[in-house]
Amino acid sequence: MDPKPRPNDDAYLRVLRAMTPGQRAQKAFEMSDFTKSIFKDGLRRRFPELSEDRIHQIFLDELAKCHNSNY
Repeated sequence: MDPKPRPNDDAYLRVLRAMTPGQRAQKAFEMSDFTKSIFKDGLRRRFPELSEDRIHQIFLDELAKCHNSNY
């Protein structure tokens, strides 16, 4: 049993089910882009002294760690 109340889950699932597969894919891409931009902003705050090129390299290195290399 989940101890945390989640009153919006039903509404969220209804919205997702009402979307077409293309709309759901588009929303997933938007969320992925948004997450990456937040991560990059966090790197800029964490390393304010680094250049944008170095921040981008760290970003790419961290993303590579997340890649599933099983295939």
